[in-house]
Parts: sequence; structure tokens; C-alpha cells
Amino acid sequence: MPGTSQGIKRRDRGLTAVSLLLALLTGSCASGGGAPSDNAGAAPSGLSGKIERLFSGSSAKGPQTAANAQPDVNCPPVEVRNGAATYDVGSTADKSAMTLKYQGEFAREARDCAVVGGNMVMNVGVQGRVIVGPAGGPGQVEVPLRIAVVEETPGSTRAIMTKFIPIPVTIAPNAGNVPFTHIEEALTFPLPTPTSRLDSYIVYIGFDPQSAEALAKPPPKVRAKRHRRPKPQPAANAN
Repeated sequence: MPGTSQGIKRRDRGLTAVSLLLALLTGSCASGGGAPSDNAGAAPSGLSGKIERLFSGSSAKGPQTAANAQPDVNCPPVEVRNGAATYDVGSTADKSAMTLKYQGEFAREARDCAVVGGNMVMNVGVQGRVIVGPAGGPGQVEVPLRIAVVEETPGSTRAIMTKFIPIPVTIAPNAGNVPFTHIEEALTFPLPTPTSRLDSYIVYIGFDPQSAEALAKPPPKVRAKRHRRPKPQPAANAN
């Protein structure tokens, strides 16, 4: 994920102009493809209990004390990075709304923390949806999620750790939108000294299409080196 700037603590949760157009075309963003539980992009049943526990807790931004720690060790909040709140898939030649195939957006975030052996161990949960655009249809979409832990202080931003996670989402026929859920477990980084510096830590989530494009590119071809035959040396003149 690109670097962040001090003071970016909020994201625009309103729909973009493209999303408004999609809402009109699909009738309703919340109901276009039927019940969310019937969509292929919904969370697998094996994760249902874990997801419910994580998302039923306090908000992603609210104060939260890390487990197995002193009361003053706080769990860093989760924010959607400004400029990375939506993900558009469409024609590369024409960027108009009518050529949009899919648009990804976040719905809610959650986290919990524990201190283990001098490290902060975090579980970060993300829920969102993929809206099917005018040019979209059934198929497979990979949502390019980036999670980054940074320390933000006045005048500086320091990256603590970052991870890229492609999330596969299956779009069923006639689906208007498909929900997706992902929980990234055991994100681990050392506790700072003093631990009060954790108050300046923040976990950013966002869509990272640049990393997805880089992974999709084939590796460059390496040309084999040609071994040149040594030139024959002239025979020495016999005396």
C-alpha cells in the first residue's frame, strides 16, 4: 500500500457517482443478487462462528485493550485508507460508467489483539461487497486487499508491516452484488518501547490493484548466455 499521511483518520462512506448509477441499474445494491447467504462470495460456514465473534465486539475504531496485557496496552484501530476505499474493474480503453464490470467496496471492519511474548498479535476482519456493473456478469473476481500497520506521528509515517491478500469472489448469474468476508489471523509485530507508542499505531486496509497487476504479469524472460568458443591460438614458429 502506498504511504499514508498524518491526519487521515476518516473515509467517505457515501456511494460514488458510479455506485449511484449501479444502484439505479440493479434496482438496489442490497438486494440485486438475492439473499447474501445464498451468494458464492459469502463467508464459508466453517468461519461463521469466528466471524460472528470478531464482528460482534467493539467497533474497529473504538478503544480496545489487548488481551494478556496491562490495561494501558491498546489494540491499534482499523481504518480504510483514503483513496483506496473502492476497486473498479472495467475496460482499460474506456473508463466510462457503462463499461464498468465490477466495483468492490468495504462495509465494515473489526479487530482483536493479544500480547504474546513481547509481540502484538492481531486478527483483522474485513467485510465488503462486489457490485456487478453494466458490463459485468458471472465469473471469478479477485479482490486485492492490502493490510498495513503504520506508526503515524507529527511529521512522519513509519511502516511497521504490510501484507497483500487476494480474495477470490465468485459472481453467480443474475447477481447484483456479492458479499465477501476475510479474516487475516496472527498479524504479528514487536511491541514498541515504550508501549504508549501504540497510541500512534493504526492498521490501514485498502484495495491495492497495483500489486494485483504486478503479480499477474509473467516473469521476464532470461536469455541464456552464449558460450563463445575460444579463438585458436597461432602455432608457435619452430626454430
